[in-house]
Amino acid sequence: MNSAEAWTDPERLHRYRERVFHERARLRAALADVRGHRQRVLTDLLEFNAGTHYGREHGFAAVRTLDDFRKAVPIQDYTALGPWIERAAAGEHNVLTADQPAVYFTSSGTTGTHKKIPVTPRFMHTTFFPFYYAAWAPLIEHFPDVLDRPDAVLNLKHDPLTAPPTTASGRPHVGASQVDFGTRFGEPLSAEPGTGAPWAALPVHVDAGAHLEKMYLRLRLAVESDVRCVIGINPAMIAALPHQLNLWWPRILKEIADGTLGGLPHGAPNPRRAAELERIADRHATVRPAHIWPHMRALFCWTTGLASLYLPRLREEFGPDVALLPAPVAASEGPVGVALDRHPSAGSLVVTAAVHEFADAEDDLTPDTETLLAEELETGRDYHVVFSHVGGLYRYAVGDVVRVVDHAGGAPRVEYTGRATRSDAAGERLRDAQVTRALAVALGRTGLELRNVACRVRPAVPGAVPGYEFAISPRTPWNEDGSRRFLHLLDAQLRTESAGYRTARAGGRLAPPTLLRLAPEAFVEDWQRTVASGVRPTQVKDRLFRQDDGQWARLTDGHH
Repeated sequence: MNSAEAWTDPERLHRYRERVFHERARLRAALADVRGHRQRVLTDLLEFNAGTHYGREHGFAAVRTLDDFRKAVPIQDYTALGPWIERAAAGEHNVLTADQPAVYFTSSGTTGTHKKIPVTPRFMHTTFFPFYYAAWAPLIEHFPDVLDRPDAVLNLKHDPLTAPPTTASGRPHVGASQVDFGTRFGEPLSAEPGTGAPWAALPVHVDAGAHLEKMYLRLRLAVESDVRCVIGINPAMIAALPHQLNLWWPRILKEIADGTLGGLPHGAPNPRRAAELERIADRHATVRPAHIWPHMRALFCWTTGLASLYLPRLREEFGPDVALLPAPVAASEGPVGVALDRHPSAGSLVVTAAVHEFADAEDDLTPDTETLLAEELETGRDYHVVFSHVGGLYRYAVGDVVRVVDHAGGAPRVEYTGRATRSDAAGERLRDAQVTRALAVALGRTGLELRNVACRVRPAVPGAVPGYEFAISPRTPWNEDGSRRFLHLLDAQLRTESAGYRTARAGGRLAPPTLLRLAPEAFVEDWQRTVASGVRPTQVKDRLFRQDDGQWARLTDGHH
């Protein structure tokens, strides 16, 4: 049975829904025993991997408690674990895990380098799949019609490869969205919504690295369908879609009328649909997704971080009643939280997946940083995330910061607030989350709106005090008076958010922030250029701090 047939098979759909709701029920029930599940996860990873090279070197066989584990294993990041991972990727057995990685997820770090995240069968079945299925529960519970037809969902991140790149040992090294979980891990129900659509596996040849062309081809086909949901995970992909519709509109109309796809014959010419779309375009100065897909129900993506500043208005381009559903708080390395209800931003801690530890985000993580456990977290505070799981990542600092929104069902609910990296020119030590919250306050108090934003410390000039420069693509008109008030409020709120910023400003070591207003499409055009250079769309994410001169120039040159 191919993907399209699977999504039209009533029995398969029934089993899929049952699995999704079953996994959610299990995770909800687990929240009542956070300590018990943490110990079970710890015991399992220790016993299963005690005989590995890593397990023997760190004395797993003698470890019984979390305190023992903390003493035996330091907090570590990818750089520290990298040599172990490379040994396994080269084909050595029994390095980090007792079962051999079947695939390596690729993940771009803050340096842009591609990590190799080992993915083992045991990790997938005990850690990954339970949260992965449960993540879809709010969507199919509240919007069941998104599963009525294979082409009801436009899954922007789904990008299967026929010949994936591999590690030295021949294991695929790909993004999570490029892995067929059914074939590789024996999970026939694991295909995501939208993977049975006519555009899921493109019917015409396109080079694997031609990401923009692949996005065009999928959009060209989707315009002929009644799409009800868009899945992006990375919200920058969804933000690019309205721009792409208008950018490619003449080509789309011509191909629909001619019955072609990428210039090749595909199906029957459909001049009636092309004429209907042309009439829609004639009625509106700008073609919006809501005009093309009037029955749109939901967008599924990360809703926090920088996206929280632009998603509410972006959502309206897809329809006035479209819902925003948050994707899991997770990385390629493993899950942290998953939304088990309609909360707009936060997910419950996935207590069955990993041993989760946390540290105050104001402190820098070191190998011996003292950590907190789930039951010790405070609402409204930001924390570094450290986790350990059976897939071979032990006390791994993923580099993300989460904020505790509340506690529900016995465990904290967390939302992603940004990366743990800091911008520090004069002791201000600013994090993504602090700047994003300050921006939200300044925007809210001025009534101004934006499409996206980035900042940098202005290049050093002899005798000048460094200061932050904010590049903003406005959504509403920004006049000089409003911009000055915005900067004043932003500066004041940054002082509130960061003691280091407050001290640096008071001491004259940091100048007031300045503003550079860009064209409305500056950020999405920069996104398009990056994807055109060969970077997978899922990995081209919103990035607040852009200190690289080349990146800043590409974003701002000719746009202000």
